[in-house]
Amino acid sequence: MCDTLVALGNSTKDGSVIFGKNSDRKFNEPQLITYAPRKRHTKGEELTCTHISIPQISETNAVLLSQPWWIWGAEMGANEYGVVIGNESIFTKEPLKEIGLLGMDLVRLGLERGKSAKEALDTIIDLLEKYGQGGIHINPGINYHNSMIITDSEEAFVIEIAGEWWVVDIVENFRSISNDISIRGKGDFRREGIIQHAIEAGYCKDDDDFDFAFTFSSPRAMPSYTECTMRQLKENKNEITPALMMEFLREHEGGICRHRMSDITAGSMVSHLHKEIEKSIHWFTGSMLPCLSVFKPYNFPIEAQRVIEAKKYTEINPDWFWTKHAEFIKPFVKRPTRKNLDRDDYIKKLRPVEEDLIAKVDNLVLKGNEISSKDFKLKIISLNEEAWKKSLELIT
Repeated sequence: MCDTLVALGNSTKDGSVIFGKNSDRKFNEPQLITYAPRKRHTKGEELTCTHISIPQISETNAVLLSQPWWIWGAEMGANEYGVVIGNESIFTKEPLKEIGLLGMDLVRLGLERGKSAKEALDTIIDLLEKYGQGGIHINPGINYHNSMIITDSEEAFVIEIAGEWWVVDIVENFRSISNDISIRGKGDFRREGIIQHAIEAGYCKDDDDFDFAFTFSSPRAMPSYTECTMRQLKENKNEITPALMMEFLREHEGGICRHRMSDITAGSMVSHLHKEIEKSIHWFTGSMLPCLSVFKPYNFPIEAQRVIEAKKYTEINPDWFWTKHAEFIKPFVKRPTRKNLDRDDYIKKLRPVEEDLIAKVDNLVLKGNEISSKDFKLKIISLNEEAWKKSLELIT
């Protein structure tokens, strides 16, 4: 279960674009904040993704990712050009290739190769049609199709993928996706031949009968919280801020913040995208359960902010912050809506830390034109370090 949300400038309090995502995965899947700098590559170089290799391009963008430890790709992330992408698992009637690009690989590839939301979308479509989606999960038996929100400071798209077929919606005001197909009708544009394929496969009768969500959804489809997240966005239209988006991700009654030892919110992200890209702030928890975590601010260029290398890891490191935090909060995971004095005490210490960070970052962004870009960057670096230091102090 995961949820991804976006509110465009016509729906937020300050006219910026605000993105949010919870990544729900297995309890034993650390999700790391990783970074890959902009890099030039040699002609003919091969890129090894999670399960397959593909040709590398001449230059890749710098990317900041929330990455499951064993995957080359990422559940969510941002690049130096202000493009942000979040991925969801969905289940469809179409067969999955045994090997191909994971949805998480497509997220990272879109970020590394796209300088706008549209370029990232086009990149993902091109790679999907060349190599297909597929490949096994580290936990056997978990394979799925993919849905994504792709955004920048100007526009946003939803792409939903069933096997080799895809449909795209252009976001008008705000949008959320979860673990079901959400695009109704024919979408705003789609892969050529998809309607004929659906008719021949017996999914629908004719062109007029085609509705992507109904036509391609599988009986295996997981429960979805799209109704809950869309309600959050609708009820708060024109009042949405990064802090409010964080609260959306902490919602318990609808199950957005997921507390289960087998299937838990493993990482969270909120991006505040300004037209002046250098002011855009990306907030990551780098730990499970946003209700028990501090969102930590990042700003490109990422150097000197706390990250680890973006690569596939072969084993879990007990010294990762994610691992230490997971062990500390283990007694707080069950029954999030029931009274737990130790958990309540921890949250009382936790929340003021984040509120102070948000206030400092907001003030810094507001004063962006009054200080030099160098000073702006130095202050963000200092706040990033403060966030990590205080987060670690709270669990040790």
